[in-house]
Amino acid sequence: MKSKADTGNSALDTFKLLVALGIFAAGVVAFYYYGEQPLLYRVLGLVVLAAAAIGVGMTTTKGQSAWSFMREARTELRKVVWPTRQETIQTTLIVLVMVIIVALILWALDAVFVRVINALIGWGS
Repeated sequence: MKSKADTGNSALDTFKLLVALGIFAAGVVAFYYYGEQPLLYRVLGLVVLAAAAIGVGMTTTKGQSAWSFMREARTELRKVVWPTRQETIQTTLIVLVMVIIVALILWALDAVFVRVINALIGWGS
């Protein structure tokens, strides 16, 4: 059951997320509104406003949980054992050979089916 404090926090979080969305939308609108300005200035302005929007979004409960998820995902990514170059090349070659074999089998089946259907409907005679 939610308490009144959770409801108030949720409303504040929703407001913060709307503010963050508004900041980002203002950046996009400004990017196109000031189209006559150099591209560098427009991109920098958009990056600054996007960073501000992310900063506002990170102060919410959802933003903090998203940040926590990204940190945990980074930790798990460090645990991955990546294949060596030789393993990658061998696996790629095996996949290519299998694709070619399956393509040849499908081509042969298609040719057989075309001949059978042509024989059944009499186009081959």
